[in-house]
Amino acid sequence: MMVRSGNPAARSGTLMSAALLLLLAAGGTARPQSALPTLGLREQGAQAAPPPSTPAPSAPPAAEENPGLINEMGKLFDKLPSILPPIKSPSETMNDLSRLAKPSTMVSGRVICPVSANGAPDCKQAADQLCQGKGYKEGKSLNADSAEKCSAKVLIPGRQRKPDDCRTDTFVTSALCQN
Repeated sequence: MMVRSGNPAARSGTLMSAALLLLLAAGGTARPQSALPTLGLREQGAQAAPPPSTPAPSAPPAAEENPGLINEMGKLFDKLPSILPPIKSPSETMNDLSRLAKPSTMVSGRVICPVSANGAPDCKQAADQLCQGKGYKEGKSLNADSAEKCSAKVLIPGRQRKPDDCRTDTFVTSALCQN
């Protein structure tokens, strides 16, 4: 039987019907053409039984593994608890953090930040001075304030203000001190 068609669906249908005929002929169970079901409604028992095939395994044996993506992700989740550290309660976490932190104290005061070589205020040095004045070794600036300081020349009526008449001073007002 040779059918030439440009339609791939027609060719695959022809190949499937030829394969079905070969399967029936090899099995030795040929039925008359009148026994084939038509498109009309028939009883369920009148339909032809599907050819016998090997039973599909319900679940793969333990020795075989399915190398699919889902299986690999399952392996990852099985290993996950051994990789991650145990989860701690909030109180245990706070205890750990308090053991790691150095003892420190917040102090208040007012120390001017000296001007560094690049013209910016050096507030680390001012925080150290504030903490050393309270009996500690070093400190970190927590809060700073700035103020403009002008010479008395600015108060003279009618005098024009010059760029060097005022400067901005920065002060450390609170610091975190450590021993």
